[in-house]
Amino acid sequence: MTTVHSEPSTERIPGRAWTVRIVGHGRSSASVTCSTAACRMPPRSTDLAALRAFAARHAAAHAKAATVRPNARCHCGSQRCGAHPDTQTHCAGAVLMILRHDPVMRRVWSVEEVCETCAPLIPNAAILARAERRRRTPDHPPTQAPAPARPSVAAGFSSPTAPGADEPAPVRPSRNQRSRPRRSGQGR
Repeated sequence: MTTVHSEPSTERIPGRAWTVRIVGHGRSSASVTCSTAACRMPPRSTDLAALRAFAARHAAAHAKAATVRPNARCHCGSQRCGAHPDTQTHCAGAVLMILRHDPVMRRVWSVEEVCETCAPLIPNAAILARAERRRRTPDHPPTQAPAPARPSVAAGFSSPTAPGADEPAPVRPSRNQRSRPRRSGQGR
């Protein structure tokens, strides 16, 4: 069996952001763009109300499809907190997914992973989701999952029919399971 760790990585990763924008083309038409190149956008149109509705639904779809990652860094902080320049703060707290949309301009929707400290300071932002915080407990061992099936391999390489292939591979204990020498003075 292969050991699968159920705890997420503690390494911090950049916070994600998606921006959906209505871009005007002269006085008569506009188009919708998304910061994700793979997204399909409608063609240029003169129906601005339909483009606004599409842009709002598209931003909501990004928010719904994304899972807030508890180890993400604050996207606002990576932009030097430019979304709230009048208030200086230090990024801290849980990671939140927010939707920003300025009702006056009505042209830009942003979905971002930001910290708990920046979220209330960002104008026109609504909190959509909060990352789940997993509490570490010593009685939560890693879960076991079956090893993937071995594909048949040409002779001369590691063949699945080799002697000992039916025996499970030894499982190496995780860092948390290894015994560590105790220092004097630690409670028992």
